[in-house]
Amino acid sequence: MAANNICPDCESSNRKKNGFSRQGIRRYRCKDCGKTFLESEPSRPLGGMYLDLKTATLIVHLLVEGNSISAISRITGCHKRTILSLLVLMGHKCQRILDEKVQGVNSFHIQADELWTFIWKKQKRVKYDDPRSWGDQYCFIGMDSETKLVISHTVGKRNGQTALGFIRDLAGRLADECRPNLVTDGFAPYIDAVEDAFGADVDYAQLVKLFQGDVETGRERYSPGGLLAIVKSVITGRMDEDLISTSYIERQNRTVRMAVRRFTRLVDAFSKKLENLKAACALHFCYYNFCRQHMSLEGCTPAMEAGIADHIWTIDELIGAA
Repeated sequence: MAANNICPDCESSNRKKNGFSRQGIRRYRCKDCGKTFLESEPSRPLGGMYLDLKTATLIVHLLVEGNSISAISRITGCHKRTILSLLVLMGHKCQRILDEKVQGVNSFHIQADELWTFIWKKQKRVKYDDPRSWGDQYCFIGMDSETKLVISHTVGKRNGQTALGFIRDLAGRLADECRPNLVTDGFAPYIDAVEDAFGADVDYAQLVKLFQGDVETGRERYSPGGLLAIVKSVITGRMDEDLISTSYIERQNRTVRMAVRRFTRLVDAFSKKLENLKAACALHFCYYNFCRQHMSLEGCTPAMEAGIADHIWTIDELIGAA
């Protein structure tokens, strides 16, 4: 491809028209060397995908509004593989945006939680020879309770390794002078992870809700048993008991389940690849932070409220960014 309609090989302007490319761009053939080249250097926000931007924008909009892959295929007429390829592409783009933009955040009230889903089958049905990624997966989410900004998210198994990576990523995105109030549930690996990532520069507490029945086996149930008690414990530093709450992050969990079809309960939409699940999460949280107006923020997005964006992004901007 060449700019200014000059042959990229011999730099001759002696050319003739030679039809159009698959993207509708004028193609020329050099009369001197026979090289074929395009009229100008086009912008390629979709990489090598043969998909027009209008359709891509519609697909992304449908994805972030909680539609399934099958439903989007019926609406747009695009093949499911095309939609999944666009999802993965946008997932990589959005993760780069989050890694670049969500840095140096001044957050003083953070709530964190894990959101359950699964790949291919639930954990109790996984066989010994199935891929390790199959079964239960969790999305660890850390959110500023004042600006509603999702500072960090990590997808993985609910274990100490994932918790450590998540807390380290969360701590690395905060401003150096920031000493946050951090509240999580009672997942035990958080204690060592918070100490490793923050040291003494944090006020950390856990809120544990005790339900009737077995909590661990009830995590994938549609609803837990009756609430028996709420136990608040300060682990590190000092914290006002009124600030020990997970209400905002639990409301965020509902937002994710409504907006990402593969997290919605009691439907037949689920992830078949870990890459697709990670892409869907990155797309959702990037859209949520930069594009979606929050009712409690008077029409601003969380990114605007946190001071890392100066306007409401459109989906076209999201596709063209990174």
